Amino acid sequence: MCIAVVAAAAFFYRTSGRLVLTNARTGEEYASYPVRDGDWFSVGFIHSVNKSPLTDYYQVRDGRIFVEKTIYYGFGAGVQTEIEEGQTLEYGEDGSMIVSGFDREIPDLLYIVGTVSDHTLRINEGTEISLRDLCGRNAMVRFQYVQHHFFSQKAGESKHGEGPK
Repeated sequence: MCIAVVAAAAFFYRTSGRLVLTNARTGEEYASYPVRDGDWFSVGFIHSVNKSPLTDYYQVRDGRIFVEKTIYYGFGAGVQTEIEEGQTLEYGEDGSMIVSGFDREIPDLLYIVGTVSDHTLRINEGTEISLRDLCGRNAMVRFQYVQHHFFSQKAGESKHGEGPK
C-alpha cells in the first residue's frame, strides 16, 4: 500500500503544474491556470495583415511547451506558405487551413496582445480568456509551464492563484 501511495504521489508531482502568464518586461504575474502533462492550450487572434482568424495550438509535454498546429483562413505576411518535412496541410469544412506536425519545443513563448483585435487563450477547449482584458493592449505576455511542487508546500498553500490576479 505504501508503494502505491508513493507511486501515485510521484505521478502527480511529475505531471501536474500551471500555465503561468507573466509580463515579459517586468515579470509581473497576470494569471496562472492548472494544467497537466498532455493538456492543450491555444492562442487565437485576428492576423494583422490579412485580417482573418489564426489560432496556434500548444501542448504541455515533459514539463515543456510544444507548438503542434496552426489553423488559419488566409495567406499573408507572417503566415506559413510552405509545408516542412513532417508537417501536413489539411482543409477544414469551414475553409480553414490546418498545418500540423510541428512538434517543436518553444522554450520562450511570447505574444504581444493586439491593439486593434484581441488575443484569446483557451485551455483544453474551455472558455476563451481575453488577453486584452487580462493583460492590457500591447502587453508582451510570456507563457510558461511551471511544475507544481506538491511536496514543497504546506497544506492549503498555493504557489500561484487560480486565474487572474
